[in-house]
Amino acid sequence: MRIPRLARVHLGPMAVLFVLALTACVLVAGLPRVTQGAFDQALRRALTGAPAVQADLAVTVESRSSQEDLHERAQFDTRDRLWHKLLPATLRPLVAPGGHMSAKTTLTPVTGSHGGRYLNLGWLSDADRRVDWVQGRVPGAPATMRYEGEPIPLIEVGVVAEAAAKMGLRPGRTVVLGENDQVAVKIVGLFEAKDPGDRYWSHNTDILHYTEIQPPNGGDMEVHTTTLMSDAGLTALSGAGRNLTYRWILPVNGAAASAQDTVGLGAAVADFGRLVTLQSTGTPYHLETGLPKLLGDFLAALATAQTVMYLVLGGLLAVVLGVIVLAVRLLTDRMDHALTVARARGGSLRQVAGTAAALTGLAVAPAALAGYALSYLVPGPVVPIVHLGPVLVVVASAGFAAARPAVTHRTPLHERRDDVVATRPSARRVTLEVLVVVLALGGAYLLRARGPAASAGQDPFLLVVPVTLTLAAAVITLRCYPYPLRLLVRLTARGRAAVPFLGLTRAARARSGSVLPVLILLPALAVSVFAAVISDGIAGTQRLASWEQAGAPIRITSPMEIPAAQVERVRGAAGVDRVLLAQTGRVQLGYGAERAEALAVDVGQWRELLGDAPVGLPPLSDGVLVSPELRGRGTLEIGWQSRLRLATRGVIDSVPGFYTQGKFLVVPLSVQARPYVNTLLVSGDASPAALRRLVPQATVVSQAETLAAIQDDPLTSTVRWTLLVVTVALAGYALVAIVLALVVGAAERARAVSFLRTLGLSERQAQRLTVLEILPMIIITALAGLGLGLLLPAALGPGVDLSSYAGGLPVGDYALDLLTPSVLAAGLAAVAVLGAYTHTAIGRRRALGAVLRLGDLS
Repeated sequence: MRIPRLARVHLGPMAVLFVLALTACVLVAGLPRVTQGAFDQALRRALTGAPAVQADLAVTVESRSSQEDLHERAQFDTRDRLWHKLLPATLRPLVAPGGHMSAKTTLTPVTGSHGGRYLNLGWLSDADRRVDWVQGRVPGAPATMRYEGEPIPLIEVGVVAEAAAKMGLRPGRTVVLGENDQVAVKIVGLFEAKDPGDRYWSHNTDILHYTEIQPPNGGDMEVHTTTLMSDAGLTALSGAGRNLTYRWILPVNGAAASAQDTVGLGAAVADFGRLVTLQSTGTPYHLETGLPKLLGDFLAALATAQTVMYLVLGGLLAVVLGVIVLAVRLLTDRMDHALTVARARGGSLRQVAGTAAALTGLAVAPAALAGYALSYLVPGPVVPIVHLGPVLVVVASAGFAAARPAVTHRTPLHERRDDVVATRPSARRVTLEVLVVVLALGGAYLLRARGPAASAGQDPFLLVVPVTLTLAAAVITLRCYPYPLRLLVRLTARGRAAVPFLGLTRAARARSGSVLPVLILLPALAVSVFAAVISDGIAGTQRLASWEQAGAPIRITSPMEIPAAQVERVRGAAGVDRVLLAQTGRVQLGYGAERAEALAVDVGQWRELLGDAPVGLPPLSDGVLVSPELRGRGTLEIGWQSRLRLATRGVIDSVPGFYTQGKFLVVPLSVQARPYVNTLLVSGDASPAALRRLVPQATVVSQAETLAAIQDDPLTSTVRWTLLVVTVALAGYALVAIVLALVVGAAERARAVSFLRTLGLSERQAQRLTVLEILPMIIITALAGLGLGLLLPAALGPGVDLSSYAGGLPVGDYALDLLTPSVLAAGLAAVAVLGAYTHTAIGRRRALGAVLRLGDLS
């Protein structure tokens, strides 16, 4: 048969097939690239946003004797090259060139300070590129001096200006360190970091800052800092008399990370750690890194994101293929007469099937190629589905186009019984359908009972259950839809009007072949409603999480008392409506060592300030609200500014913006003799940046900024964006499916209406008859799809942990929002009615005799 001539004759169905295949391939090949790109972006943000001391690889070793000392930079460089050589192939692209090396002592006391001051010795391989000397000079080579009649090393060092002011380490001063094996250091200069915000300094915070530590037994605070020496100073640095540690930092380049390699990275880090340990000759080398923990947290969030993506994208692919199959069926139906004639004239079954497949491929293959090419305009890495998706569309389309004529034209001049409207299903088919339903219900129950998978990664059980639920809903809908229609037929049979009886009778007696195309609506609606409900659940929980973290529209907390003048400036700031004073602190419970976190605030005013926020506390005028760990203690004896005896008025699980676990309590601010205000709760639309300038020593947390930070996460935004795109796409494909279903059955429907019109059926009655024939199945399928879509979040919720996308709170409150289902159902019904009226309007242009003769030939 001549394919080009057939293509010209059936140009309309081929154009529809081309457009459907093009859009399908763009979606199937483009969306995975977007999602994978977001996964990569999320991993890179997790690695670059984490402190370098947690993300980088650090090889450490302690020097415990003079034989293990490293006195020259060349010795450090040799080992640095060895560590890079030992890196597994998977890790090498992730490790950035450069890095640095260091040598530091710890717990080096200032002689005579009785453990109150510690001045550690430090060396950085790249200090010249990291610090500016603001006073004095760069340290030089070490020398010796006499101390208590004995010569000791004298090392020239520099100190960060912050620590020098705190510890009185002015340039020119000499300090003796150690209690028995003394060494002297001479302060020759003060330095500051060139870029204090560089992630590099998280490895060396002890050099950039001083720290104060409270001793376990109480007493005065200990002050610690680390000095900076020159390369020459290494010759006087030994682990024989002090705690000396060498470090080689291999920086991780988060921008080079790929989510596809995450699983292998964890194993590669473990292998590298083993290789490092094997290089030990004396004191063992160790690999210190928080990279496995970062990767593990990311994998947990990624597994959930991938599961949700696979569910919605898999549903989209199934619906897309179903709609394309409908379009292929339309094309093969239009070709049926030509194929029948060819078969009757001696054409082989292979020729008939090959002709249909070739004509379908002529429309689908160029569309798939164009869609595949357009997908490369979408940013993101190429994953296997990008290549396989268009191929699957072409194979499925051509395969169905070949299989359907092959089955239909098994024998020449095939005929079918139009008077047979239903057949009794076989016992094997009934058993299989019952098995599908039982497995779906059992799988949903087991998923709810089991909860989230214990290990990270894809959960096959979670991916199979939605498929079985969809199949079960389709089987139940297909089997049960005639029964309510037959009941309506019996009711309409008692009336005098013929149109309702005829329309509903034709709908109830529709063949399964004509019903199956409409069942494409079921997964389309189920997945789209599921996506909409999940998206709404995430959005609501994100808002709740932002209020839980902020506790107020704006919360200002300070480590010290906020002066009254600053409070008044905050009250007068632009956009501030109300300021509520509060005090936080750690209080004594009873007279023992037990402690608890406490918040003193006017709870009634706080409740008013929160307004309609989804968080709050129960009323409290006197007494105390306690955490679950303090439940059942009755009246509490609290030591804060004074001794307080307060009766327990309630138990609260958390205090929004302050405490979520442990021992905590809330008391009225009025119980304090003089409130030590260190917290302000602010309402209004004031600028957080402006408030930070007014209270520079405080931390300002805004509910709006917290919510934006939660929503701005790449994984979170991608999940919600993909759910929105899939919802819109599935709604569009559902409408296309209705239109195609109308067109596929147009010839048979026109023949039946034409027969009835010869018996006196008017055009208006013909339109009503067509609507009543089509609309019931659409409504029933739409209700089944909507019900399944609303059921899936409840069925899958316990197995899908979406807390990573909702600020750490579990997403479980899927409120029943009927807006989206109503819009979808109304849109489908409107398209069905419009299609029915359009169909009858087109049918009016044909002469009844021509339609009937055409029907007689078919």
